[in-house]
Amino acid sequence: MIDTHTHIYMEEYDEDRDTVVNNALQNKVSHVVLPNVDADSIDRLHRCHNRYPDFTSTAMGLHPTSVDGNYETHLAAVKNDLFSGNHVAVGEIGLDLYWDKTFARQQEIVLTTQLNWALELNLPVILHVRKAYAETFKILSKFNNRGLRGVFHCFGGGVEEVKKAVSLGFFIGIGGVLTYKNSTLPSVIENVKLENILLETDAPFLSPVPYRGKRNEPAYLANVAHVLSSIFNVDDEIVDKITTENARTLFHI
Repeated sequence: MIDTHTHIYMEEYDEDRDTVVNNALQNKVSHVVLPNVDADSIDRLHRCHNRYPDFTSTAMGLHPTSVDGNYETHLAAVKNDLFSGNHVAVGEIGLDLYWDKTFARQQEIVLTTQLNWALELNLPVILHVRKAYAETFKILSKFNNRGLRGVFHCFGGGVEEVKKAVSLGFFIGIGGVLTYKNSTLPSVIENVKLENILLETDAPFLSPVPYRGKRNEPAYLANVAHVLSSIFNVDDEIVDKITTENARTLFHI
């Protein structure tokens, strides 16, 4: 399996990062993608990748909740690293209007800028979208037929949104939320195929059942895969095989 979205470079893993990586490998997670968050996380991300070069790939972007009045400075640092590095994607980028809409316009500017970078570099994008699907699709519509591709990470939309995302050629990132008792995600992803899905943890966040409320880690990806297999009525091995192929297709890893 490939964990297509994890932040094991964060300080939450400073005490046991080697153990976390070994746990992942022992639980059939062969590779992970590390998406950046802001200008301050760039060094941490690279240090993690340099320690585990065969286990990790990196993505570079400015997260929407990191966009503020000083976004141009952060964006410049991200661009410098993106264009000089060997990244597999532009991310984590997007729109997040859940907590605060103060910098909504700036978020749209930053997202559009980074989408253009992705096209320039011929890289996929990792999209973070929260309470902003209509706004995101409006921006994406400006890129129709230009070869933009990527994944809606930690998908939280409904049936209409999932169909729209897939119609645009995007993958759907599925993680721990799928395992939650009251989650609507199972009924939503029944409207797409396994060939449209990527597995992810978003560690250290959104731990799957039975680890909900605890620090997440890539090893728990198997819990997500198991629920996914029951939804599609296939063996866990089929979920592993197809989602791994999907990840390799998108990220060329």
